[in-house]
Amino acid sequence: MKKFSIIITTKDRIKDLSLTLNKIKHLFDRVDVECIICDDGSNDGTSKYINEHWPNILLIQHQKSIGLIACRNKLLNLTKAKYAITLDDDAHFIIENPLGIIESYFNSNLRCGALAFRLYWGKLPPKSTDSNDISERVRSFVGCGHVWNMVAWKSIPNYPEWFVFYGEEEFASYQLFKNNWEIHYLPAVLVNHRVNIKERKKNKDYRIRLRRSLRSGWYLYFLFYPYNTIPRRFFYTLWIQIKTKVFKGDFKALMAILQALADVVINFPRLNKNANRLSKKEFTEYLKLEETKLYWTPKDELV
Repeated sequence: MKKFSIIITTKDRIKDLSLTLNKIKHLFDRVDVECIICDDGSNDGTSKYINEHWPNILLIQHQKSIGLIACRNKLLNLTKAKYAITLDDDAHFIIENPLGIIESYFNSNLRCGALAFRLYWGKLPPKSTDSNDISERVRSFVGCGHVWNMVAWKSIPNYPEWFVFYGEEEFASYQLFKNNWEIHYLPAVLVNHRVNIKERKKNKDYRIRLRRSLRSGWYLYFLFYPYNTIPRRFFYTLWIQIKTKVFKGDFKALMAILQALADVVINFPRLNKNANRLSKKEFTEYLKLEETKLYWTPKDELV
């Protein structure tokens, strides 16, 4: 049995994956570490590259894509490790010894079910890694860099594969909260997510990303929020999207909003069936938690 499992899902991003593996390869020298990669239907030679250059990595290869969330479920249910670290194929640790920090933190916080890492979003690493951020309990975590206490993972339902993309972390956060597990932010572990956020809006997948992001947020309302809180929050978020995007001429966003609304209607029976609502008291306590730490910016880059 391994103590740590590093799990990565990838599809047609061999250059990103190669850079990530080379950045973290020193971790593979540890006898208590395994790496499992799911190649979700790549056509760029990803599996061949892994087999030839990384023979010690356990490879799961899909001829046909089953989706990011389904792959993460598969990898998390496959590993026998004590802790499972999820990295995107375009994300890597900046610090040298993240594993020791992770293990020490879990040992000192026995009700911690998952740890959220400090995330720097940028094609290049930050000029400075110093931070005044402190470890604290938070609401949720980000998929590109976090780690599970596998006892906690096994105590909740799998990620909802019908979400397809986005929202699975928040789904897990509500389930953990209902089961008296905590999520903590661990800024001592810094990850570089090699993505330029500003450029994403120009990408071809902008509309589908927005659609999936919106609908996952609405799905979560109907799955976990007390009934009387849903209408106001639902219509408020809808109005904000229209006000900040559609009224400013973003008609790709209008199509995404309409499609997301249709998704909610189509999936409403499923949402009702799988609901695990927080009580009013639980909901109040949940909202008191610190918000999810999505982005970290060095002081010298703050405007």
